[in-house]
Amino acid sequence: LPINTLVQKRLLIAFLLLFASLLVLYYLESRILRKQEQTLPRGARVHLGLIVLLVAFIEIWDFVLQRHLLLYTSSHALFYGPGFVEMRVILPLIWASLVTLAGTAFSLAAFLNTRKALKTLILFALGFVAVLGVRYSKFLPRYVDEYLVKPNEISRESPYIANNIQTTLSAYNLSKVETREYSLKAVPSLVSDPHTQEGLHNIPVWDRDLLVDVYKQLQGIRPYYDFTHVDADRYTVNGVYQQVFVAARELNIMGLPISAQNWINEHLKYTHGYGAVMSSASMDGQEPFTWFLQDLPPRSDYDLSIQQPGIYYGLKDNGYAIAPNDAEEFDYLMGNSEVNVNYQGRGGVALSSFFRKVLFAFYFKEKNIIFSGKTNANSRILFRRNILDGIRTITPYLLLDKDPYCVTTAQGIYWIQDAFTTSTWYPNAQPYQGRLNYIRPAVKIVVDAYHGSIDYYVSSPDDPIIAAYQRMYPGVFKDLAQMPQELRQHLRYPKDLFEIQMSIYATYHQTDPEVYYKQEDAWEFAQVYAGNQVVPLKSYFLTLNLIDEVKHEFVLVRSMTPKNLDILRAIMVVGNDSTNYGRMLVYSFPKSSVIYGPSQISALINQDPFISQQFSLWNQAGSEVELGNMLILPIGGTVLYIQPVYLKSTSRLKIPELQRLIVSQGEMVVMDSSLQRALKTLEDRLRARVEQWEQRRGMFQAPPKSSPPITPAPSQPPAPPAQMPSRAPAAQPQPIPQTPSEPRVGGQPAAGLRHADSPPPGPAPPVEPQPPSQPTSPPQVLPQSAPQTPPEPSATEPPSAGTPTGADQAPLSAPSVEPQPPSPQEPPNPAPTSIPPDQ
Repeated sequence: LPINTLVQKRLLIAFLLLFASLLVLYYLESRILRKQEQTLPRGARVHLGLIVLLVAFIEIWDFVLQRHLLLYTSSHALFYGPGFVEMRVILPLIWASLVTLAGTAFSLAAFLNTRKALKTLILFALGFVAVLGVRYSKFLPRYVDEYLVKPNEISRESPYIANNIQTTLSAYNLSKVETREYSLKAVPSLVSDPHTQEGLHNIPVWDRDLLVDVYKQLQGIRPYYDFTHVDADRYTVNGVYQQVFVAARELNIMGLPISAQNWINEHLKYTHGYGAVMSSASMDGQEPFTWFLQDLPPRSDYDLSIQQPGIYYGLKDNGYAIAPNDAEEFDYLMGNSEVNVNYQGRGGVALSSFFRKVLFAFYFKEKNIIFSGKTNANSRILFRRNILDGIRTITPYLLLDKDPYCVTTAQGIYWIQDAFTTSTWYPNAQPYQGRLNYIRPAVKIVVDAYHGSIDYYVSSPDDPIIAAYQRMYPGVFKDLAQMPQELRQHLRYPKDLFEIQMSIYATYHQTDPEVYYKQEDAWEFAQVYAGNQVVPLKSYFLTLNLIDEVKHEFVLVRSMTPKNLDILRAIMVVGNDSTNYGRMLVYSFPKSSVIYGPSQISALINQDPFISQQFSLWNQAGSEVELGNMLILPIGGTVLYIQPVYLKSTSRLKIPELQRLIVSQGEMVVMDSSLQRALKTLEDRLRARVEQWEQRRGMFQAPPKSSPPITPAPSQPPAPPAQMPSRAPAAQPQPIPQTPSEPRVGGQPAAGLRHADSPPPGPAPPVEPQPPSQPTSPPQVLPQSAPQTPPEPSATEPPSAGTPTGADQAPLSAPSVEPQPPSPQEPPNPAPTSIPPDQ
C-alpha cells in the first residue's frame, strides 16, 4: 500500500503537468500559427481526451487505495480500524466518488472530441462534487454516529471490534497463547515435594543490577577491565542443568591512569578484554559466592574451559586497534610478569600497503598510523569493535533488542543479538506506541568476540519481510539449523519483544467483543511502590516446570494485575528451550478470588515489626538496606513471592551482600538467611493456621438436631431437654479465641490486620430455640469445678472428667414411646454459616 500510494501520487502529478503543457501548446499552435482556425485540430482533441482519461484512471486508482486506507482508521477511542461509520457510510461514498469521477472523465473526453454530451458532463461533475462534499463535510458521518451508532454501540461495532482483536493478535504473534487455570492449595508442597525442590534450587535470588557491582569488585582484578552487564543463562554444570549468571570481562581503556592513556597503549598494547565470569544464580544469604568460572586466566572447578578467551569485539566503545604489532599486545598478568600475545584472528582489514595506511590515517584523522614503526606486514586494523555498530552498519533495516548477551563455549566467547522485522502497515492491527503494529523475532545474530565475524540466522522463516530480505541479499541470512549446537542451546526469547507482546495482550486477551468493549478484565504490568513512585516489575528468567510439568525449562516470566488494582491476575510465561521455544502460556487466576499482588506483599513486608526492626538496625551509619527485584513463582500449589534483601556500603566502594530472603505466599511473611529454612517455616505456619481454622470452623458449625421431645406420662414431671454434643453446655455462649484471628507476619502479630478469610470477632451463635409446643426446663448447670469459660480442647486431648462425653449426653427416652420425626414447621437453625476453608 505505501508503494502503491507513492507511485499513484507521482503519476498523477506527472500526467496533470503533461495535460496542462499539451493544452497550452495546442492552444498556442491553433491561435498563433493557425489564426484562421477557431478550434483545436481533431488530432489534438483526441490526444487531450486520452490524457484526461489517463488522469481520471490514476485518480480512480487513488479512490481504490482510499478503500484500503480505511483499515488504518484511528479515530475510534476503543479499537483500531474501520467501524460502522467507515464501512456503511464512508466506503459507499468512496465508491460513489469513483463512479461519478469515471463518468465525468468519459463525458469530458466525449465533449472534447464531439462537442456533445455537455449535459451529461455537467451532471456527472455535479454528482462528483456533491459526493465529495458529503464525504468531507462530516455531516452525514457525524449524524450516523450520533443517532445510529452511539445508542447501540455494542451491537453496531461488535463485528469490527472482533476483526481488530483477531488481526492484532495475529500481528504480534499472539494467536496461539495458551491459558491455564492455576489452582491453589491451602498448604503448598514447598519442602516435601522433591519436584518442587528441584525448581527452588534454581531460583535466581541475585539481582542482576546489583551483581554487576559484585563482579566488578571481586573479578575485575585490574582497573582496565570492566563488566558491562550480567546476563542470565542456563548451563549444564557437573551434569546438572541449572540457571547461572555470566558476564564478559571487557577492556576499559578509560580505566588506565591518565599518564598511561597514549596512542601506543590505547591502540597497540591494550587491545582486548579477557575471559568471562560465571556464578550460580541460586544462593542463600551470607553464603560465599559459588564461582563456576573465575580469575585470570579463566579457571573453573566445575570442568568449564574457554580455548580462546580474548575479547576484541564487545559492547564497549574502545576505538580501533592494530594487531598483531611489534609492540606486542598485553594479555594478562601471571604473578608479577606480563603475558603478551599477538592477534591471530580474521577480524579487521590488513594494513598490507602504504596506501591503506594513508587511507585509514585520513579516515581516523591519526598520522601515527602512517609513521608508527610498530606495525608490520601482518598487522590488521580492527575498527567498529562495538558489535551494535557493526550490525547496524550491515543491516540497518533490522530493529535490535536492547539486551545482547554473552555465551561462553569450549571454543570461545560469543555475543548473541536478537533482531526484529517490523512494519506499521499491518491491516486493522493496533499500533504499539505509534511505532509499529507488526513485529517478528526474525533473526538471531551471532558475533565472535575474537574474530569479529557476524552471522545472521533466520529464526522466523514464515515471516514475509525476512523472506524478502533473503531474496534481496542472498548469502547473508542462514537457516537456524546451521547455527552450532553449543550456541543454539543458549538462545533466549527476546525481552523487548516479550514486553511489547504483553503490553498488547494485557488488553487483547479479551477476545469476546462485548467483554472487550466493557474493558472489564483489562490488565497492566504488576508494580510496586517506592515512596511516591510507581515502579513496574521487570520480566525475569526462571528455570521451572511451568510449561511441561515433568520437565524444568528456562522460561521468561511477567506478572499482570487488573487495571487500577494491586491484586495478581495472571502470570505470563514464554519458553526459551528448543523444544518449547516461543511457546506462550498464561497462568490465570479466577476473577472471584483475591491473590495478593507484589505491591501488597511489599506493604506487608514494610509493616512487619520484626523485619522493620531488623532493617532499622542494618541502616546504620555506613551501610544501607536495598531490596532486590521481587520474584513471583507459581510453584507447589501456591503463588510464592521471594524478595532478596541486600546490605551494601553507602561509600563509593560498594560490594552488595545478600543478607536475607523474604518469602511469602500472600498472607504470611517470613525472613531468613536460608531459602529452605524460610520455606519450611512458611509451610509450618500455614499448616498450623489451617489446623486453627479447622478448630474454629467446628466451633461455628451448626449443632446437630437433638432427638425429638418425649411426651411424659401424666403422673411424671416433664423430662428435661436433651443436651447437644458439644464442648460446652448448649446454654453457655462460647467466647471466640482471639489468637487465631490475628494474622502473623514475619513471626509477629500484624497490628490492625485481619485475614481476608477471618470471621469478624463476635459472640458465639445462640442456642437453637425449642418449638413453642415443647415444654421447657431450666438449663443444666455446670459443675462447680468446671471453669466458666472452658478452653478449646485439642483434637487429641481426651475429655476431662467434668465434661460429659457423647455417651453421657444421650437423650433421655421412655421405653414405651417411639421417637418422632422433626416437624416440617420447625424454625430454621439460627447458627451462622460455617467459615469456608482457607483458600
